Amino acid sequence: METGGKAGAAILPAGSTVPGRDDVLGQAIPFDRARWLPLLPDSGWWPGELDACPIVAGRARVDRSTVFDISRRANTIEGRRHLLTASLVWGSGTKARSVARHARIFAAASSVSDIDARLAAALGVLGREGAVSAYFAFNNGERIRFLGPAFFTNVLYFAGHDHPVGPWRPLILDSVVARALRVADAEVKWPRGGWTTPRYSRYLSLAHDHAEEAGVLPDQVEAALFSHGRHLS
Repeated sequence: METGGKAGAAILPAGSTVPGRDDVLGQAIPFDRARWLPLLPDSGWWPGELDACPIVAGRARVDRSTVFDISRRANTIEGRRHLLTASLVWGSGTKARSVARHARIFAAASSVSDIDARLAAALGVLGREGAVSAYFAFNNGERIRFLGPAFFTNVLYFAGHDHPVGPWRPLILDSVVARALRVADAEVKWPRGGWTTPRYSRYLSLAHDHAEEAGVLPDQVEAALFSHGRHLS
């Protein structure tokens, strides 16, 4: 397995605001249940917590806190299925095109059992060896077709951030965070996608160093990076 070295660059621009943890946990994304259900293997993949989400401006909205609640059942097959679905829903929004693209993992799988096995294996690595090893597992031997880093790091984050194994908590790495890293971390090349395990390791190192210095949790740094990345062209 590849690993990254100790990162020494600053991860956020001077004067950046790191959101409070309550703000991070409350980050809510609208979703459309009717668009998701026909694309799942069956209705048993849909977590009931999503049906209890509040309606805002006519749309149900799921926040990070709800997905964390769902993740507490990830020690069972059904719980892992619910975690995967909730992670996809939270990261996709309501556009039909986005939902269909991110739900391709179900149609592309050789079987539901294959998804179950790969999900269990990668989360098992997370529980035994930590975030970097689990990233390598999801990105290599346990790769689920069409489940790229932007979404399998959602799964890792919700499954492991509040119960870390090893030195680093898993964090979400998507194109918006990577855009912020391209500006903040000039020592290495940050591509738009396809991030290797050493890149993920470096990101975790940078984020955890900043979090320790600021007296916050690492996902607050991730949220600040995401906010910064959204304002970059």
